[in-house]
Amino acid sequence: MSKLVIRAGDFTFDARFEEEAAPKTVAAFRKALPFESHIIHVRWSGEGVWMPLGDLDFGVGYENHTSYPAPGQIILYPGGISETEILLAYGGVHFASKMGQLAGNHFITVTSGLENLATLGKSVLWKGALPIRFEEV
Repeated sequence: MSKLVIRAGDFTFDARFEEEAAPKTVAAFRKALPFESHIIHVRWSGEGVWMPLGDLDFGVGYENHTSYPAPGQIILYPGGISETEILLAYGGVHFASKMGQLAGNHFITVTSGLENLATLGKSVLWKGALPIRFEEV
């Protein structure tokens, strides 16, 4: 089993893929590694940061999907009624957009640095976007 490292601004987190629960999403995301974007604070969903990805198509449907990711869970919304996006929950989240409630595929879980998630989220809320990078080690 491989490990992911996620770097967001000055924060570093270890994470794992949810290969059994979301194999198609994991495989599609792996093809995009290393993956770089920017995180901004969510608008409607609560305590989370997200990467708006427009019409980027990972070629997956729903699997292991949820509207309520727990802190440290990362979900991929594959697009449809709203744009493609990746969301990282740092607190309570009810995943939604201006179109209403959404569900995303839980495909990554943060395994270390959880105590820093709220600090990351609040930093993005008050100071703005941060670069983020996912890489497999």
